[in-house]
Amino acid sequence: MQMKTALVTGAGNGIGAAIAQRLARDGYRIAAIDTDIESARVRAKGLPDAVAYATDVTDERAVEAMLDALGDAPDVLVNNAGIVRFGPLLEHSVADFRKVIDVNLVGTFIMSRAVGRRMIERRSGAMVNITSINAVAPSPDAGAYPASKAAVALLTQHFALVLGPHGIRVNAVAPGFIDAGMGAAIYADREVRESRSRSVPVGSLGTAEDVAEAVAFLVSDKARYTTGHQLMVDGGISFSLKNHLPRKPPPVRM
Repeated sequence: MQMKTALVTGAGNGIGAAIAQRLARDGYRIAAIDTDIESARVRAKGLPDAVAYATDVTDERAVEAMLDALGDAPDVLVNNAGIVRFGPLLEHSVADFRKVIDVNLVGTFIMSRAVGRRMIERRSGAMVNITSINAVAPSPDAGAYPASKAAVALLTQHFALVLGPHGIRVNAVAPGFIDAGMGAAIYADREVRESRSRSVPVGSLGTAEDVAEAVAFLVSDKARYTTGHQLMVDGGISFSLKNHLPRKPPPVRM
């Protein structure tokens, strides 16, 4: 029986690396995609039959060339590659705004369209887009990142509608306060780490492995009837506003 292939973008480090490792444990041959080819090679080297490609997801020709080199259409696509430019929105440059949208949104579109066309020929496949808690609750100093991830969440539903009739499911995972990848630098500050941990209903930060487990579920047959869904992996922080607002207990009525 031929080994199934999972293509993971941004697989060199952080959440992408954890996703690649988790899917490899499920028996997938990993195609590790990253602009940093050295980190992608290191990731691939530790996984059975894995391959690594230096590919810019915003470059249509590079994406098509990578998929041609890979050969058969991947059975799974995980759009994890993304960037953020921190800073107050009113001071954000147009160049930075466009760059974030280009990588996070346009890159997801380019990858999904290219892989989706190939999956249609086989009439099967699963995609997962990594969005963010910022897709539903924007951080004030995250620049274009919240807008880009909210757009990816809607793009997920759009592709789910388009590809569903061809046997292809498309879902998203929205990480919350994750101590990995882009968030690692934030949580290096002990005070910030403790404050944010206390604010999460389950009482702790999440890990890259928590996100990877959600991805593994969504691409599995256990989620065969789930598509167009955004799964929040955030310990409940996205709906915990009232936990942080003062409130006197209501009077007891006898």
